[in-house]
Amino acid sequence: MDIDHMRFVKTHWTWLFTSSYLLFMLILPICSLLSMASRALFQDFWQLATEPVALSAYMVTLSMASLAALFNGAFGFLLAWVLVRYDFPGKKLLDAAVDLPFALPTSVAGLTLATVYSPHGWIGQALAQAGVQVLFTRLGVAIAMVFVSFPFVVRTLQPVLQDIEVELEEVAWSLGASPWKTFHRVLLPSLMPAFTTGMTLAFSRAIGEYGSIVVVASNMPLKDLIAPVLIFQNLEQYEYTGATVIGTVVLLMSLALLLGVNAIQARQRHR
Repeated sequence: MDIDHMRFVKTHWTWLFTSSYLLFMLILPICSLLSMASRALFQDFWQLATEPVALSAYMVTLSMASLAALFNGAFGFLLAWVLVRYDFPGKKLLDAAVDLPFALPTSVAGLTLATVYSPHGWIGQALAQAGVQVLFTRLGVAIAMVFVSFPFVVRTLQPVLQDIEVELEEVAWSLGASPWKTFHRVLLPSLMPAFTTGMTLAFSRAIGEYGSIVVVASNMPLKDLIAPVLIFQNLEQYEYTGATVIGTVVLLMSLALLLGVNAIQARQRHR
């Protein structure tokens, strides 16, 4: 068996395995969801998708996920910069702690947040004295989303920051560029694609969060109820069509977001 034939066989099996994985793990579930939603397309799809409870759930989900993504974008960028550019005691411990939301079950994360931010908790007690309530409010939803989606920005930016050569900054400084101008003209263009990707991943993760939010929120309609919890509530009431319609709307919103981000990144690479 010659080398070319071996490469062909290896490539063939690789494509077969990849295609099978995508088919059974991604394409078929999405097609099943869209197929079930299409049953109500010409009947009551629009009515179910635009009910006041559903519209409120969309608004709470998108607004709190956007807030969490912006927060994680700002502080995730700073943390990634510190972890790459500076050495200090406890750096490895802090770096490992970034991945804690990945390893921690979401229900445990919700229980932890409920303990910390309760009126008798470490942080919740101080906030309660200031008149700020976290649990069973939209603020609690935002904090839970921040917690579960925080690692994405850090882990997306770290490899890019590590690959940027310090000599580029030194050349810019030698040519008279200020630190801010060096950051704006030299570093930022290289970091923006990774930063945008991290923000998008954090936003998408926040949209789909369920386990921790169901613990820290009151899950009351028109108050702090989010779309994933509303879907589960419909399933508990055997409202499969309503759950499928709401899930389809969330899926389409996420798909539109990812396509938009990919278009922006393609334009940035073209420039």
